[in-house]
Parts: sequence; structure tokens; C-alpha cells
Amino acid sequence: MPRLPPTYSDFFFNPLTEDVEELLAHFQQTDSVRYEAFSAIWREMGFSYVFTGITSMAEMKRFCRVTLATAMKYFLPPYSYQIRVGGLYLLFGFYHTQLAIPPVKIRLALKDWDQVQKFLKDSLDTGHHDVVYIYRKLVAAKAIHYAAMPHFLSFQKQRQPKREPVVAEFLGRSTAVQELVSADILEELTNIQSQYEKLKEATAEVSCQDTVTRQDFASCLKDCASEFLAWQQRTFSQGEKDGNSGDDAEKPANGESSSSRAMLLSSIKHKSYSSFQEASKSRRHRQAEMVDSSSSGAEQIQETAAAQRRRPPSLRARTWKSLGVTQEKRKPQAWLLSAPEQQEKVPAKRTNQVAPFRP
Repeated sequence: MPRLPPTYSDFFFNPLTEDVEELLAHFQQTDSVRYEAFSAIWREMGFSYVFTGITSMAEMKRFCRVTLATAMKYFLPPYSYQIRVGGLYLLFGFYHTQLAIPPVKIRLALKDWDQVQKFLKDSLDTGHHDVVYIYRKLVAAKAIHYAAMPHFLSFQKQRQPKREPVVAEFLGRSTAVQELVSADILEELTNIQSQYEKLKEATAEVSCQDTVTRQDFASCLKDCASEFLAWQQRTFSQGEKDGNSGDDAEKPANGESSSSRAMLLSSIKHKSYSSFQEASKSRRHRQAEMVDSSSSGAEQIQETAAAQRRRPPSLRARTWKSLGVTQEKRKPQAWLLSAPEQQEKVPAKRTNQVAPFRP
């Protein structure tokens, strides 16, 4: 009887991923990173019973590894800060509710260590001490296994991690523009601009009208950044409100794009077929003769190349050549191989002949 494949052979389990994303979506709607809000959603959805019903301990450990890997996926970038906090709380909940003996540890790869430290530093700077407390509770319980790879590797079989699609609603918005228009940076730009104007006035060779920058550069930068942030907020809010209607609107657009692509392909084929010119009847036999002659010429070239190909000299011939032995010396000596012809042939006498029996 063939052996059945394990149920949780992949790194992620689709039903579990759907439930985890639903929990994180509810947690995102609270606009909070407190553990109290997360634990209320955890108890409401009954996530404590996710490990019940598994009788085999081997399957239990395998499923525990899958749950911890799924939670770790949302604890790392590129997700937003709130979703990463939810992933950390998931790791804490899954580790303390698992039924495996001994408990399965959380695998933290070395390549993700810098991201985790930066996350903890940001949490301390912003005053989210419960986030740091949960992480340190895991460290104190020795629940984290610092490994080289995020998943197990097996020999005799090349296994690649299954890449799950990234949830667009959980991604964090880029804060680079907001950091660019901070008060300190704008003030520094204004000071640099005023210093540049003073140096230009002090230089007599340069006219005051000649300039390579705008005098209101700081204000223009602030206006452009504010306009971009307003557009970003308006776009995201409309996308969240009209999420269902957008799916219906995409269908005719996809249909129109497929029809236009089909028309483009047909036009390209028509142009390529129309540019083809068929040869006249009087020249068709010439083309066949040219093809035959070209093929026969190729065969002749191959035959001559094969004839010119020579067999490399043997080891014996190369040894004689290196020792300087000529062709005459290579001939074998007659007296070394056989007896001389003038020697008489004398019949040999048997010495071990037995005497005949005499009564």
C-alpha cells in the first residue's frame, strides 16, 4: 500500500492562512496595537482550539511548525506596523496554546534579525511597551530558535518555500514623503538657501540674477508633498469603500483588453502573410535544384571534413618520437624473435619413457 503524503507537507496551510488573515483584519479595524484588543478578538474567534482534534504527535508537531511559520510571515516586512504587531501576538498565542510535547520553537532566521531589532527599537521609541514585553516573554521562555534558514531543509529532495501572495490591505504605506516634509528638514533647507544667497551676493563676479535653485524651494517642496499625501489618502479611501464595485468594473476592462489584443494579433498576421510573395511556376524547379545542390554541397563538405579528420597517434608512437627512435630502429631483430634458419633440427629424445612390462 503506497504511503500517503502528509497533510501539512507545505510550509503554509491555506485554511489556516485564511483564518489568520481574518483575525488580523479584525485587529486592523480596531486601530490599536494593544494586546488587550488582540486577545479579545482571539477569544471571540476561538483560536485556542486550533490544535484540538489531532491525535498523532508527529502530525501535531508538523502542524505546530506550520502555524508558527504562518504567524512569523506576518511578523516580518513588508507589512505595516500594526499587522506586524498582530503577527507577534499570534506567535505568542500559538506557542503557549500548542499541545506538542516538547513545545515546538519559533524559527527566526539570521537574515531577519536586523528587521526584528529595528521593530523593537521603533516600539520603544513610540512607547508601545506591551509589544516589547510580549517579545521579551518569548525570549525568556526560550521559545525562539535562532536558525540559519526560516524552514527545515531535507536531503535528497530540493524543496523551495511556497511563496504566498501578499495581502494588499495589510501593507504599510510609504512614510518617506512624510519624513521628507518634517519641520526640521524644511528649516534646514531654508537655512541652506539663505546661506547660498548670501554667498552669491558676496561674490562680485556672479550676478544676483543668476541662480541654480528656486528661492521658494522649501515652500514648493512642502506644497508638492502635501498634495501627494492628500492624493494618497483619497485614493486609498476610495479603494477601501469601492472594493466590491471595483471587481465588477474590472471584468469589462479585461474583456476589452483581450479583444484589442486579439485584433492586434490578427492584424500582425495579416501583414506578415500579405508580404509573402509566391515564386512563379517557371522558377519553382530552379529553387528545388538550388536546394538539392546546396544539400549535396553540404554533404560533400561533411565527407571531406571526415576524411581530413585523422586519428591521433598512439602512446607507443609518441614515446618513440620523444626518445628519438627512428623508423629503421623500430623494426624488430630476427635473432631476438626466432632461432636461426641454418640450425639443424634434431629430434628430441624422451627421457621419461616408461619401460615395457615383461612377465
